[in-house]
Amino acid sequence: MDVFPLVGLVAVSAAVAGAARRTPVPAPLLLVAVGLVASYVPGIPEYTLDPHIVLPLILPPLLHTAALESSYLDLRANIRPVALLSVGYVLFATVAVGWLAYELIPDLPLTAALVLGAVIAPPDAVAATAIARRVGLPSRITTILQGESLVNDATAITAYKVALAAAVGEGASWAGGIREFLVAAVGGVGVGLLLMVPLHWLRTHLKEAVLQNTLSLLIPFAAYAAAEQVGASGVLAVVTVALYLGHRSWQVDFETRLQEAAVWKVVAFILESSVFALIGLQLRYVVERLGEYSVAQAVWYAVGVFVLVVLMRFVWSYPATYLPWWLRPRTREREGDMDWRKPLIVSWAGMRGVVSLAIAFSIPLTTEDGADFPARNLVLFLTFTTVIGTLVVQGLSLPPLIKALKIPGRDVQAETLAEAQAQNAASTAAEERVDELMRDESNCLPQALQDRLHTVLERRRNSVWERLGQPNPVTGESADDTYRRLAREAIAAEREVFVRMRDERRIDDEMMRTLLRKLDLEEAAAYREVDD
Repeated sequence: MDVFPLVGLVAVSAAVAGAARRTPVPAPLLLVAVGLVASYVPGIPEYTLDPHIVLPLILPPLLHTAALESSYLDLRANIRPVALLSVGYVLFATVAVGWLAYELIPDLPLTAALVLGAVIAPPDAVAATAIARRVGLPSRITTILQGESLVNDATAITAYKVALAAAVGEGASWAGGIREFLVAAVGGVGVGLLLMVPLHWLRTHLKEAVLQNTLSLLIPFAAYAAAEQVGASGVLAVVTVALYLGHRSWQVDFETRLQEAAVWKVVAFILESSVFALIGLQLRYVVERLGEYSVAQAVWYAVGVFVLVVLMRFVWSYPATYLPWWLRPRTREREGDMDWRKPLIVSWAGMRGVVSLAIAFSIPLTTEDGADFPARNLVLFLTFTTVIGTLVVQGLSLPPLIKALKIPGRDVQAETLAEAQAQNAASTAAEERVDELMRDESNCLPQALQDRLHTVLERRRNSVWERLGQPNPVTGESADDTYRRLAREAIAAEREVFVRMRDERRIDDEMMRTLLRKLDLEEAAAYREVDD
């Protein structure tokens, strides 16, 4: 097996994604653009999306890490809009886009058109929320988009299976389709519910962080495979387990949490970068296999399908937003006045991604009677152009649209105040507990160490409040930022001494690593991680 193409893909994708962080262009868009250009560069290997790799090996970890970072409580609070988008909209788009594509494209059978509708129905699990976080959308919109992306793949895959059964001649009915959807949905959630408690118990009872994180890496694949084995939705099983583990992550030890966050950040970065590059790299493969359709015809159909996909999301989103608000007084009381700009952003954030392409590539070459699958190559091309079109057109225009609409972003001041209040309450409880323990003679400490305990707690309490204060007139830093910078300089000075002593053979490498780890933990405690 030649591993160089795979290594090259990962290396170049990571480099492009890293470069994108220094540009105003979102990483998914730059990766797709580079992939499009690279697909026609002589000597570049032919990369094809294999659904047998993408769906069971790439989709589970991406969903798992997204669900771990999601808020179960926020998703539960927004269950209505999330369900209307992740289930209602996907089914609506499957039928509406499929039917309209059937009317638009001559000689395209209705069954094949419905397969196309199911394939391009689910928005991407990464692109929209990545852009939403980058432009600072309100947390509720981000939660809704993220919740939709966690579940909609399961709906689309089930709808695709039903449409495909009709297209290849296996027979399908509305009753059978509803039954298959219910089995997939209920079964997937059920498998997740069965696995989540024993998996969490195992995580909390393993004594080594390395073993716990090895288990963490295996969990999404195990949940997906277990659900698919019994005919249920592996996507829903992965999401169910990950939401539970993320909600209870505080019950594992700190070392596991530190390692797990770092491990999954690397895994997600590599997979997301490679996946978007792979999307661009499909251009040559798809165009060369158009068959009986000319490029001009295919492009014309592609523009029509792209417009249908965009319009149908608006057709669904506004009624799905306004009807519950009009019909339910409790919804009006809870959500206040309706802002027309929010469903506009949700509608425009419907970028498609790798799942659509992976499903499209899984369409069989022939039907049950041995005939060629009708318009398979055209369906592949239309899926590809829809993915590219939504990523480029909507992805590039979403940030300026949000800016033009003047949608209020996250209230940083209010969030900092809430953080300060929470930290104050926690520090007060910690001080009371320390004072209680100090009254026990068995916990006797020298006064200097007692003072150090109280100083650490006081420092932790004040650090957040200081971010609310006036910045340094010279540097523009808050007192907390200045403290962190000086602490980092001090730690760096200590680190240099340890390395020099190792080089001088006054301590060995093992001792140096032990001392450096203590410094690393101190630096991690001194610095609050800020996502780019």
